[in-house]
Amino acid sequence: MTEKTKTRPITIDLNQFKLRIDLKNRIEVTLHFNSPSRKFYLCVIALVVNDMKRQGKLTSIPLEGYHDVLALLNDTVGASAGSSDKENLLPRIYRKWQHALPNLEEAPLFKVLGRIKEYDEGTGKTYPFTEAEKDSWANLFEYKGSEENVRLKFAVDKIGASIEDIDIIYEGSSNGGAWERFLSSLRGKAENAPETKAIQSPSAVPEAPVSLPKEEGVTRPSRLRWVALAAAITVILGAGFLTAWKLYLKPAPVKTASLERMAFPLPDKPSIAVLPFVNMTGDPKQEFFSDGLTEDIITSLSKVPNIFVIARNSTFTYKGKPVKVQQVAEDLGIRYVLEGSVQRSGDRVRISTQLIDALKGYHVWSERYDREMTDIFALQDKITFETLKAVDVRLIGGKAAHGAGTDNLEAYIKLLQAREVLDQATKETNVQARQLFEGVIRLDPNYAMAYSFLAAVTATDAFHGISKSSRDSTMKAIELNQKAISLDDSCEGAHAYLGQLYAMIGEYEKGIAQCERAIAIAPNFADAYVFFAFALNVSGRAEEAIPVIEKAFRLTPLNPPYFYYQHAARAYYLVGRYEDAVRMNQKLLSRWPDNIFGLRSLVVTYAAMGRWDEARATTLNLVRMHPNFSVQQWGRSVSIAEKDPAVTERDMELMRKAGLPD
Repeated sequence: MTEKTKTRPITIDLNQFKLRIDLKNRIEVTLHFNSPSRKFYLCVIALVVNDMKRQGKLTSIPLEGYHDVLALLNDTVGASAGSSDKENLLPRIYRKWQHALPNLEEAPLFKVLGRIKEYDEGTGKTYPFTEAEKDSWANLFEYKGSEENVRLKFAVDKIGASIEDIDIIYEGSSNGGAWERFLSSLRGKAENAPETKAIQSPSAVPEAPVSLPKEEGVTRPSRLRWVALAAAITVILGAGFLTAWKLYLKPAPVKTASLERMAFPLPDKPSIAVLPFVNMTGDPKQEFFSDGLTEDIITSLSKVPNIFVIARNSTFTYKGKPVKVQQVAEDLGIRYVLEGSVQRSGDRVRISTQLIDALKGYHVWSERYDREMTDIFALQDKITFETLKAVDVRLIGGKAAHGAGTDNLEAYIKLLQAREVLDQATKETNVQARQLFEGVIRLDPNYAMAYSFLAAVTATDAFHGISKSSRDSTMKAIELNQKAISLDDSCEGAHAYLGQLYAMIGEYEKGIAQCERAIAIAPNFADAYVFFAFALNVSGRAEEAIPVIEKAFRLTPLNPPYFYYQHAARAYYLVGRYEDAVRMNQKLLSRWPDNIFGLRSLVVTYAAMGRWDEARATTLNLVRMHPNFSVQQWGRSVSIAEKDPAVTERDMELMRKAGLPD
C-alpha cells in the first residue's frame, strides 16, 4: 500500500475485507466483513464507491445495470448464500442497505475491531458507541427507489468527507485499478471452480433486519462442509493467482503526470496512447506480430469518435526504450496509456495488457489472455472494448470491427509481414511487398485492406522507377482502392488514399468527399487529415487545409512522416504565412536533409519572401543532391494536380529566379 493510500480517511480494503474510517472528532472505526455473506456487502459498498469515483461525484448509483457483477460477487465471495436471480438479489441488497448495514450498534454484517461489546459476545449485545458515532455511520447509507429499482449512495458527505477521501485497495492497486483487478480475480476463480449447486435457504432473503446467526441460514454440518471446500479452492486458486500476479501482472509504481508539464493541452475527451506491445517470444523475427497487433488495436480505437487516440508513428517512438508512463503522457498530452506484451508459441498466444491513468498514477484495468491463435481477432476486439469501458466511453453501435478485416489467420499473418516490409520504403522492399500483398489476396480474395496496401505499393512504383508512367501507376492504385471499398466500405485507409489520388488527377470534389468519408469512419486517423489537407490545397482551399493539417499533427505529435510537413508547408505558403512555411520545411529537412519536396518548397518560399541569398543557397543544396532536377519537369508532374494553373506558373517563375535549372 502506498503512503497516499494510508493517509486516506476512508479505506475499503478488498485484500482483508476491512473498512476503516478515521475522521477525527467524528468517527474512528475499523470493521471486518469476516464471513462470505458479509464480504459480499463490503463488495457492494466498493461497487457503489467505484461508480461514484468514475463519475467524479457523490451520487445515487442504480444497481439494475450491475446485476451480472452483483451475481458474480454473490457467487464467489458471497459463497452463493442467496439466489443470484435479479428478483431476489436486488431486494436483498436494498433491505440490508436500508436496515442492517447502518446498524453499527449490533453490527449484524461486520465485526467491529478494536472495541468489545458491553457484555459477552452474542446476539442482541451492543458495542459502546456514542449516539453521534451511531448517527454518523447510519447516515452513510442512502437509498432511493424500491426493491426492484434500487439506487444506493455511500453518502460520505454526510460525515464531512468527499469522494476523494475514499480509497479502494487491492493487491497493490487502488480505486478503479483495484476494483477491476479484484473482479478479474473473481472471474478467474468462477471460471475454474468446480460446478456446485448454490446453497440457498428461505432465510437468505430476510424481510427485516436480522442478526448474523439468523442470516447464515444453513445447517451447521452443511455450512462446515461448504467452508472446508471453499477454503481449499480459495487456497489453491489464491496461491496460483498470487504467483501469476508476482510474475506477470504486478504493476510497477506509476508517478503521476503533470498538466503543467504537458507539451500539449489535454483534449476535452478521454485521451489515450497505445505503446508498442513488447515481443516476449524471444525471436526478433516475431516483431511484426506484436507491432501489427498494436497497430490494429490503435486502428480499432481510432474509429471511436468520443475518444482521442495518438497515432502509431508517435507511440512507436518509444519502442525498445525504457518507458515512463508519466513522461509518455506529458510528451503526448494524453491521460491514459495502454501497454502490453505478446508471446506467441505455435498455435497459442499470450497477451498481457494494462491501462494506466497517468494523471492519477494508478492501473485502471489489466488482464492476461492465454488463447489459441485463431482467437486473435476476438482478442483485439476484447482489448478495445475493455479499454473503452475502463475510460467510460460507449461504443456507438455496440461493436467494433477488429483491425484485421479478415477471418483468415494465415492471410492476416502474411499481411502483417508485408506491412513491415512496406514500411522500409526502398525500391527492393517495394517489390517484395507487392509479392507479399498479392500472396495475401490469393489466400483471401475478399481482404479489403490487402488491396489498399497493394494500391500504396503500386502508386510508389513510379517514384522508385519500377513503372514507366506515373499516371498509369496512379490509375491502377485508384482501381485497387476502389476494389477495397467495394469489399469493405469501412476501410478508412482505402477512402483516405483514394481521396489523395483523386485530387492528384484533378478530380477535386471526389477527392475531398473520399477524405471526409475516411474521417467519418475513423475520426482519429491522422493520415486521413493529411490527405484531406492535400486535396484542399490543390483545389484552391488552402485556408481550410490549415486546421485540418494541424489536427493531424496533434494526433501525431512525435515523429510525423515527411508528407505531414510537406503538406503543412504548402498550406502555409499558399495563404502567405511564409514564416510558418519555412518552419515546416526546416523541420522536414532536419530529419530528411535530401528530401526533394522540402528543398524545392523552401526555395520557393524564400524566393516569395525576397530572401534571395537563402533561396539560392537552398538551390545549390537541391541541385547537389538531385542533379537531374529541372523546373519544366517538375511543372509537368504537378500541372494536373493544381486546379489553378497560375499557382504552378508562379512557383516555376520563383524557382527560375532562385537559380534552379529550367
